[in-house]
Amino acid sequence: MKKRNILSSIGLVSAAALTLVACGKGGNNTSNEGAKTASKFPAETAVKDAKQGGTLKVAEETDTPFTGIFNEELQMTQPDADVMSPGSETLFDTDDHYKINDKGAATLKLNRQAKTVTITVKKGVKWSDGKQVTAKDIEYAYEIIANKGTKSQRYSSQFNIINGMAEYHEGKAKTISGIEMPDGENGRTVVLHCKELKPGMTNSGNGFIWEAAAPYHYLKDIPFDKLESSDKIRKNPLFFGPFQVQKIVRGQSVTWVPNKYYWRGKPKLDKIIYQVVSPNSASQAIKSHKFDVARVVNSQWKQVKDTKDVDFVAQVPLGYRYVAFKVGKWDAKKSKNVMNPKAKMGDKNLRQAMAYAMNTDQVYKHYTDGLSFQIPTLIPAQFGDYFDKNNKGYTYNLKKANEILDKAGYKKKGKWRTMPNGKPLTINFMAMSGNAIQEPIVQNYIQQWNKIGLNVKLVGGRLTEFNSFYDKVQHDDPKVDMFMAGWGLSSEPSQNQMYSEGTMSNYSRFVTPENNKLIAEMDSQKAFDHKYRVEKFHEWQKYMVDQAYVVPTYNEYQIDAVNNKLTGYSLKPSKTNNGHPLWYQVAYTK
Repeated sequence: MKKRNILSSIGLVSAAALTLVACGKGGNNTSNEGAKTASKFPAETAVKDAKQGGTLKVAEETDTPFTGIFNEELQMTQPDADVMSPGSETLFDTDDHYKINDKGAATLKLNRQAKTVTITVKKGVKWSDGKQVTAKDIEYAYEIIANKGTKSQRYSSQFNIINGMAEYHEGKAKTISGIEMPDGENGRTVVLHCKELKPGMTNSGNGFIWEAAAPYHYLKDIPFDKLESSDKIRKNPLFFGPFQVQKIVRGQSVTWVPNKYYWRGKPKLDKIIYQVVSPNSASQAIKSHKFDVARVVNSQWKQVKDTKDVDFVAQVPLGYRYVAFKVGKWDAKKSKNVMNPKAKMGDKNLRQAMAYAMNTDQVYKHYTDGLSFQIPTLIPAQFGDYFDKNNKGYTYNLKKANEILDKAGYKKKGKWRTMPNGKPLTINFMAMSGNAIQEPIVQNYIQQWNKIGLNVKLVGGRLTEFNSFYDKVQHDDPKVDMFMAGWGLSSEPSQNQMYSEGTMSNYSRFVTPENNKLIAEMDSQKAFDHKYRVEKFHEWQKYMVDQAYVVPTYNEYQIDAVNNKLTGYSLKPSKTNNGHPLWYQVAYTK
């Protein structure tokens, strides 16, 4: 289950081939063989007799060191979430439809009349230093997110549904008045007093209820503005999950050993080692059995598909890649996005034309044997009837792209088009480094835009490293007009935490009355009626396709190569934690 959106690297569409797709003539070298195979793979390893012991090696595929922020409230990147997964555990378990049940570390009770959310931590759920997880640990997590000192990217106006949250965030109150601890700070119950309850609250990932706790007794002496850089988060973090940190090699590897206080009992494995490996070496690592678990880089599928002694486990994850146009800034004082009426990319016609010029389906199928595929809207198909299957999004159409620009007054002056006011137009595009084929795919898009007369240049003249990329995106670097990135999504489809006026994650910075209205309606009291909520999601998708502030590009099969001597490895929502396998269940077979 995913309880929050997470920044995804787009490096994993890498490839063996480095030739550019010939667009147009002879460019249909596409195959869906990989997708046909992957769709038949199970979502978990076979159930076999498990034994105690053994060391598990997991590959973390990234071309850049992980940042090593070992705290749910402050962390935003996929590599950090991955290497932290053996220790971090969410408060709630879910079924396969992400509905919260009572099997996890805490239980959840909603009272719509009283407008309260009651969270009760089970007795015996302990931090890796042996201390019981308390009510204060839950409340403290909200403080970390909402206190301006931490600069947490997790804060969004969604949390203001809890009474007193906005006042605390603005520094007008020392505590969050709507968080009650009926049995005191050392009790195990927290009552959230809300302005109203929302339809998605029974599901994990709803964005209104935080699903993690932070060890107050351990971190309380650290000022909020020093928290992210502190040793207690970077070097010696505490967790209540199945494993605890034994050793961290900064940015490179993390070694985990069992948490002897783990509430579900002793995990089967003696040790889990997460180790950074370049995506370009992934296929070699799989073929040489250097790791027990490694993600297949889709463009390298043909190189690894016949590897012996591995089980392939697959799913299409909740997520997508996208292109976004910068049209404003984040105002930290007011905690909201503010549009710039003079933004270079502020004209819908320009954005739509660029979307039509992208040959997304062709380019990804070419490089990944169909394992990556174009998606039409910002709501993935896994969200069932919330996904509008009749909306086709942007399909490749150069003629239409040119017509839109001609009509909108972007006239050609020599090779390049000018702005409608006659001034020259250069568009600065930022894309992330990753692996071998990231460069040709990005160059392919630039060529496509050049074909319609748009002068598009890479920021800095080359691909940008993952951590630096998100730093520029989050801080609205004025040199960036548009960028290509990815999201791993929450398991509740509300768009509030992604695209509302009051969320830092709305990196395009677009704010319109219509968008505000539709997002409010999809989470309104009326939306407790499923049919009404579905209608609003379909309206929102139509609106977002038309406006093209953020244009989805593709999703992909996620295939893990797992040592066939392992059991208990699953990608099913009921058997995962934040999208990672439940590591306490993973074991070697007898």
